[in-house]
Amino acid sequence: MADTRKRVLLAAPRGYCAGVDRAVVTVERALELYGPPVYVRKEIVHNKHVVTTLQKHGAVFVDETDEVPEGATVVFSAHGVAPVVHDEARALSLRTIDATCPLVTKVHREAVRFASSDYDILLIGHEGHEEVVGTAGEAPEHIQLVDGPDDVANVSVRDPEKVVWLSQTTLSVDETMETVRRLRERFPSLQDPPSDDICYATQNRQLAVRQMAADCDLMIVVGSRNSSNSVRLVEVALEHGSRAGHLVDYADEIDAAWLEGVSTVGVTSGASVPEILVRGVLDYLAARGFDDVSAVTAAQESLVFALPNEIRRDLKAAGMSDTMRHDGGFVESGSLH
Repeated sequence: MADTRKRVLLAAPRGYCAGVDRAVVTVERALELYGPPVYVRKEIVHNKHVVTTLQKHGAVFVDETDEVPEGATVVFSAHGVAPVVHDEARALSLRTIDATCPLVTKVHREAVRFASSDYDILLIGHEGHEEVVGTAGEAPEHIQLVDGPDDVANVSVRDPEKVVWLSQTTLSVDETMETVRRLRERFPSLQDPPSDDICYATQNRQLAVRQMAADCDLMIVVGSRNSSNSVRLVEVALEHGSRAGHLVDYADEIDAAWLEGVSTVGVTSGASVPEILVRGVLDYLAARGFDDVSAVTAAQESLVFALPNEIRRDLKAAGMSDTMRHDGGFVESGSLH
């Protein structure tokens, strides 16, 4: 007899990673220190709720550096920027705070190092994504984008013995490894990055979804549509056995029809999603009979990144704490275990 019990499998880990937490707190602390407006180049992280909340407190989001008034404060997003952006900021005498995720900075450094040794660098990632634009800008004459396995046939290199691959940090692990496999068929001497480029949080969130997907009639991923890692979570769920999968920013985007004939709902969230949004989804499901919640734990996370040096210096000068804050800021993150 089929199990008709309504239940929720809740992925762990989910939500904020260390790099996102650092970036969001950086904008909050900048607003406290310097007062509004604080300009942010691009979305600080790819989440609608986070961006809207920070806007209400005086953050002004711009697409390009030249939209920031001369001498103002600008924060660079967690996705990183190309060196030319730092040059633009200097030309406008901007006070810059670099909130680039340290794991993205690592990929930038790898790109610079391999370019200095005259390697062709094959950057696996999605065309137009801010992280890819920033990394490619470190050595544009050495880097070419490989946008998934089907793009491998378009790659050409100068010397097949001097080729290395790097990747965007938020990709599907499975798809990236398939891209690397195909690249290595063409270029047997292809070198790997010195350490894994896909970030620990992306991998852990995908691993939790993989573990629970086959037991789910429906997977709900909380995250924004421009969030690469959130979109990947839906894809991973469908690839590993979930009958259906949907991405939502808020609980009110859930279509009640999705729950028809469903006994098990999986819930997770992308790495730029505050926990309060997951709680909203769980409340929505509980009101419809899905109040039996079980955690599926794939990994334990304890990594915390220090705030950018510029912020830490000014906080210290102002007699304010420079420790990371995981909740109680403008964008409530909260916790639910």
